[in-house]
Amino acid sequence: MSPPLFLLLPPLPPIPPLAVPREIRRMVRLTFPTALLTLIGYGIFFTFGLLRDLFRKLLNWSKSDDPKVFALFSSTARLFAGRIRVKGSSFFAFWQGYAPICPAFEDFYTRRIYHRIQDCFGRPIASAPDAWIDVVERYSNDNNKTLHRTTNTTRCLNLGSYNYLGFAAGDEYCTPRVIESLESYAPTTCSSRADAGTTKLHTELEELIARFVGKPAAITFGMGYVTNSSIIPALVGEGGLIISDSFNHNSIVNGARASGATVMVFQHNGPSQLEELLRKQIVKGQPDTGEPWKKIMVIVEGIYSMEGEFSKLPEIVAICKKYKAYIYLDEAHSIGAVGKSGRGVCELLGVDPADVDIMMGTFTKSFGSCGGYIAASEDIIQYLRYACPAHLYATSMSPPAVQQVISAIKVVLGEDGSNRGAKKLAQIRESSNYFRSELKKTGFVVLGDNDSPVMSIMLYNLAKLPAFSRECLRQNVAVVIVAYPATPVLLARARICISASHTREDLIRGLKVISEVGDLVGAKCLPAEPEKIKFD
Repeated sequence: MSPPLFLLLPPLPPIPPLAVPREIRRMVRLTFPTALLTLIGYGIFFTFGLLRDLFRKLLNWSKSDDPKVFALFSSTARLFAGRIRVKGSSFFAFWQGYAPICPAFEDFYTRRIYHRIQDCFGRPIASAPDAWIDVVERYSNDNNKTLHRTTNTTRCLNLGSYNYLGFAAGDEYCTPRVIESLESYAPTTCSSRADAGTTKLHTELEELIARFVGKPAAITFGMGYVTNSSIIPALVGEGGLIISDSFNHNSIVNGARASGATVMVFQHNGPSQLEELLRKQIVKGQPDTGEPWKKIMVIVEGIYSMEGEFSKLPEIVAICKKYKAYIYLDEAHSIGAVGKSGRGVCELLGVDPADVDIMMGTFTKSFGSCGGYIAASEDIIQYLRYACPAHLYATSMSPPAVQQVISAIKVVLGEDGSNRGAKKLAQIRESSNYFRSELKKTGFVVLGDNDSPVMSIMLYNLAKLPAFSRECLRQNVAVVIVAYPATPVLLARARICISASHTREDLIRGLKVISEVGDLVGAKCLPAEPEKIKFD
């Protein structure tokens, strides 16, 4: 006997959190009609996705000759045992003895929502990430489930790469030295730093980074993400308390979870809530026992990469000093890109680096290379050399990548004998502020503080994301779109990254296309200024 139809329906995927704090709603101009229409859009996707799964299940059930599959649907008790794919199909089935590998919601979201727009993500390029890039054209014969590359490319204005100072596309000072280091050291050390993976270039870079950011010592790693995810567990463990900004990067989230410490979150850029949380936790102590915390660490970012906002670092540092909490600053997007001499948010906001206990940064944004660093006291750095798995076991940075960072920092500091570094810093600051200002004039809701090279255009509705991305690409402008789970469900956006290599003509071209596409997809939520921007 066949089970009732309602039992054949796949279980409804759990709905992700929808609440957006009032302060965030005000910041992103999220109105009730916008939120309602966005939720209706997601509801339509979910409804049709569930119906598709139901009909796929019924179709495969009716065509299947496998007695195991028939048995699954003849017993309603097995309907809730698990799920797999049978004969390559995507309908739900259940297999005795195995738990599902993919979580229900992630599997559903990938198949029924992400696959529809995956042509807007992971676009391969066939050139250096300069102001203009060659985007490889792709096609799909199965409604975007699989994408196939072609030999054709499209020349596009690059508004998506983190190439803030323009070093990634080759430089008259950096590139010859990188080539020379490749000939001298080879592409890799084939060893960890603790074994045979330390060259004199690594030592020189660590000394240079410490001098650049204003700390006594530094240590480098081969990947920025790993820097956070491996360092945080080495610094804080069981019995410790980590208090993290709610908008912190996933690498910080994973590092905090792996540490074994108690993790609490404070409202994004909310010093008052941070102080209240610190005061309460110091009084309460550790859960169950009430013993004092072994250590407390507050983790914030210099520039929040999805908003382009600066941390309220002076206020946060003052609170941490008041309550004797350590402060960990992630400067992945700010080091090299902001501040009079490129030294990051401490220089920009007037904070003494000595008041920040742990300074983290990456080489992938401003310096055109790869890897990350930690700068701190000599005692902390020495401890990390013996305690951090990424230093003990992971392969060290490639020597040419190390040389690229050394050369780029010397250009920024003017140690190459020119003023090109100062010009690059002035260029990115001027270009970022110009682009952000002109976007706002056309009616977009734009996030990001002045001087930040990162800015987000709020699109909200999921259906507007692919339309915005595809139409920009059609007009030879490459942009990055971001949606759940990288952002809250209601706050989908397009993220723009400005580079010192962009000319004013490039920026005007980008503004013209984005403005036209914004009108086309209905992404302008605010009235334009009376004197609308004029494009040449």
